[in-house]
Amino acid sequence: MSRGTLYIVSAPSGAGKSSLINGLLRKETLKAQVSVSHTTREPRPGEVDGQHYHFVDKDSFQHLIAAHEFYEWAEVFGNFYGTSKQSIERQLANGVDVFLDIDWQGAEQIKKLQPEAVSIFILPPSKESLAERLQNRGQDSAEVIAARMDEAISEMSHYSEYDYLIINDDFDNALNDLQTILKATKLTTKSQSRRHQTMIKQLLAD
Repeated sequence: MSRGTLYIVSAPSGAGKSSLINGLLRKETLKAQVSVSHTTREPRPGEVDGQHYHFVDKDSFQHLIAAHEFYEWAEVFGNFYGTSKQSIERQLANGVDVFLDIDWQGAEQIKKLQPEAVSIFILPPSKESLAERLQNRGQDSAEVIAARMDEAISEMSHYSEYDYLIINDDFDNALNDLQTILKATKLTTKSQSRRHQTMIKQLLAD
């Protein structure tokens, strides 16, 4: 069985990364799954524990850190977020592609441990568009939106550290770009060699 591919997807809040990942999983017949992170923040309306996040208190999160259970963890806006080692390794070993929806700090930590991971950054077409998307979500106060915009500029400055860059101006076009990246990844020599190992050996046999 071929090992799954780990995809790191980062973007400023409101740029549409979660929508694009979910759209891809609905559109493609993939053996793939979005990693469910742990967080200490309160659930938003409609969020389900174990589906959107594993919601835990700060004491439990600190215990997981001490036990080295996370690939990466970070504090964002006073809340903690972390990616479980055990869960991801199990999925990859079973041939499942795993998508990580994380910020640049988490991506940096993951790439040190998983250098074969494919990293993708998503940018909005403008700051005005990003601010409008955050306001239209209706989930945050004006103060929180202002803080997220400040954080977005810092986040976007790290785009060049990623393998691929998608501009989410038109959702369908951005989704097609994301599909193209997945297809290209599966057609690399390394991926094809693993998938068709027996056939290649037969082709090269004397």
